[in-house]
Amino acid sequence: MHAGPKAASVWQSDFAVDAKSRHGKVRPGHQHLPMTLRITRAVDFERVLKTSSQARSPHFAVHHLASAPSAPKRSVKKPVSIQLSTSELEVMINPVDDIAIYHLLNAQLHGVWLGMVIPKRHAKRAVTRTLLKRHIKSVMAAQFSAPPGLWVVRLRAPFDRATYVSAASEALSAVARKELTGVLQMATQRLLSA
Repeated sequence: MHAGPKAASVWQSDFAVDAKSRHGKVRPGHQHLPMTLRITRAVDFERVLKTSSQARSPHFAVHHLASAPSAPKRSVKKPVSIQLSTSELEVMINPVDDIAIYHLLNAQLHGVWLGMVIPKRHAKRAVTRTLLKRHIKSVMAAQFSAPPGLWVVRLRAPFDRATYVSAASEALSAVARKELTGVLQMATQRLLSA
């Protein structure tokens, strides 16, 4: 089974991204949050991580590059020629141009691209890595003033397993969300004031 282009991956925050619920009713008090695109190419991660971090906390570092992600290389495909049995007419079928779709998505959606680096050496348990990724996505989606470009949030130090015994404890969630909110706000303020 052939999957679609990864560059078009879009996630929505754990918060209410749309003002309408699943049933189509407007939920009061919820704001429309911008969509966040995902950085998927290793070359884009390398470009962003070569820059110095914009902000740091005890466990996280935030990197930013005011750029769009690199376009995937164009693969040259020959049109397929089909001869119809009922006539001499040949039909030329051109392959779908993934690059055109990529640039259309890049132009139409909010220009914030997010990548996450959660090394296994700092978060050995998969439950913890998943929890941290979920918090990074939701906190980033709440940053309405985040400048466009490529953002990478990196886990730079492990959480103490003696303090946070459970891999997905409420205490770990609270500390992670507080740190992420602070470090992303610091990075945003620094970029906007530059």
